[in-house]
Amino acid sequence: AVDNMAEPRMERGGHTPKRVFINNTDSYASKHIAKFLSECELRPPAGPEGQTKTGDEEDGVVSLQNQRAEGAFQLVGTASDPPEEDRGFVMEDYRDELLSRLMDCDVVIYNVTQHADQVEEASWAVSALHDRISHFSGPKMFILISTVMTWACSKPVDPEDPELPFTDEMFRRRRAHRNFKQHIELEKRVVKMGKTNFPTYVVASGLQYGMGEQILHFFFKTSWLGQEKEIPVFGDGTNIVPMIHINDLASVIQNVIELQPKHHYLLAVDDSNSTMKDVVKVMEIDSLLVNLRMESAHLKAPFSVNWSCESGLVDNMALVVEEYRQTRGLLPVRLCVLGPPAVGKSTVCKQICQHYTLHHITLIDTITETISQLEETVQNADPDGDNDDSVAEAQEQLASLKASMERNGGILDEQQLVKVLKDKLTSNPCRNQGFVLDSFPKTYEQAKELFSGETLQHGSSCSGVRSTCTFKIYKFVLCLDASDAFLKDRVMNLPERQVQEHNYGQEHFLRRLATYRESNMEDITVVNYFEELDISPLNEPDCLLLMQKIFHTVGKPRNYGPDIQEVEREQRRRAEVRMKREAMEQAEEESREAEEARQRAARWEEWTKGLEEARQQEEDLLEAQSVPMRNYLVEHVMPTLTQGLIECCTARPQDPVDFLAEFLLKNNPFNY
Repeated sequence: AVDNMAEPRMERGGHTPKRVFINNTDSYASKHIAKFLSECELRPPAGPEGQTKTGDEEDGVVSLQNQRAEGAFQLVGTASDPPEEDRGFVMEDYRDELLSRLMDCDVVIYNVTQHADQVEEASWAVSALHDRISHFSGPKMFILISTVMTWACSKPVDPEDPELPFTDEMFRRRRAHRNFKQHIELEKRVVKMGKTNFPTYVVASGLQYGMGEQILHFFFKTSWLGQEKEIPVFGDGTNIVPMIHINDLASVIQNVIELQPKHHYLLAVDDSNSTMKDVVKVMEIDSLLVNLRMESAHLKAPFSVNWSCESGLVDNMALVVEEYRQTRGLLPVRLCVLGPPAVGKSTVCKQICQHYTLHHITLIDTITETISQLEETVQNADPDGDNDDSVAEAQEQLASLKASMERNGGILDEQQLVKVLKDKLTSNPCRNQGFVLDSFPKTYEQAKELFSGETLQHGSSCSGVRSTCTFKIYKFVLCLDASDAFLKDRVMNLPERQVQEHNYGQEHFLRRLATYRESNMEDITVVNYFEELDISPLNEPDCLLLMQKIFHTVGKPRNYGPDIQEVEREQRRRAEVRMKREAMEQAEEESREAEEARQRAARWEEWTKGLEEARQQEEDLLEAQSVPMRNYLVEHVMPTLTQGLIECCTARPQDPVDFLAEFLLKNNPFNY
């Protein structure tokens, strides 16, 4: 798919902006490089080399109409189709059209750092353009953005001095990782073609980071979620990983376009030389296991790179984290749910937490968790370790909490309670993802002590960013309420298990309800504190409408939902569960049918057997009842009948029946 390839050029003050092509503008690296170049303004004619001024950042890369009139570059490019489909623009019957579009561009940039399938197309593009030098209507340039993985297996500069870095001039001695053989062959071809009237450049990029991350995304997401105690490191973690911020890489590309340096192979890396352990990330294993100390000599002069992170990721972690949050829209939602006991606060909190992926903070759970963590720290203390201060602090805090609970009948005093909650709310998971605070604070003083002066380390300016980094923290207060009669009736109808779980015994519940009503009758209540901060409480008596109002007011979730892999895994899990359930249901159905068939067969056999027995009994009865009659016939009837038949046979009358009848009447033994 070719985007905006036929846009007319726009002139400004007699200067025609350079038309720049870049492939796969919907990929991480190409998108941000295109975005950076689209914001570059024309250099002042007499100004120093390499100085650029960037405009406000916007989403998207190809629709750049608003800035082309005054921009130094017009960006055009290709975009890949969805991953499950073939990318149309790399098909053979497409390339003639793509080549004609490339011929209209002043600069052709091919980025092969992310998609290996682009190596073959980049090789075709540079060869096809080189073969048509005589048809160029003006100067053209080809820039290949490659990867330092083509250096991964290079021998050390000096085996006796491992601190010596590789530099751009040493590119002829580089040795590629086995998975990047095609990349190094492409680099060689591009450098070789640059010796003609068609200037070509290879920019070997370090591992790219910044602006929402790509290769570091797993590390940032894992840290953001806070579910793992530590991030795993491949190997011993001492290998040096060459890196560069994506905007710094874009600035290097800008300088190559505008300065056309004499060197055709450039290393684009920052000055960090950070080790794997320093970076701590777990994706793109091949790239993360590389061990290269590199230094880009050609970027120092005459280049004028407006570095974002010249000293590397580790030294600029705050800036990169802020970019990550802003780019991915990770804004924590902080919400307090207040109300009398038994009004349904915990139920509402769970629904909100489930919808927004927030942490449900309750007093009991927080205190229990804090004591458990302190006990674990004390019990697992290493006697030979160097964390004696932290262990001693944990012991002191644990003893203080237990002493306070003993003095107050299992309840912490207010000062320690607020401290425990404040530590919980400022922990990384709550600070990153947000939380729903259940049934606290209860008074104005508690709210002031808990929330006053909090910065959460998000609101400060970040040096080195084009504009001030602001991080919005959404605060909402939800106030539930109901009449005392309703609450009492609700508690009376709760199951005994829930009454015991929530400590809703009659005396205790009535005391808590009276305390709540009394505290809200004061001149200054906890709601007043939030109103002073321009946070208006949300109120809605209808529970269904209440949740709709919350979702509408708070907005869409600003946290991580499941990614594609997690969705696929969940879909597979559900499919497996459904298949197992269907298989079990089918087996049960088959078993039930088999049992019914067996029962039918048994009943049929029993019925048949009973029927046979009844028939036999009937036959026996008939047989027994026929014996007297048979004996009578044999004794009295058959002899006379036999004699009559013999007489009939002898006389042969015309009417045998009439003859036999008259004979029987005459010779009837009972005829008196």
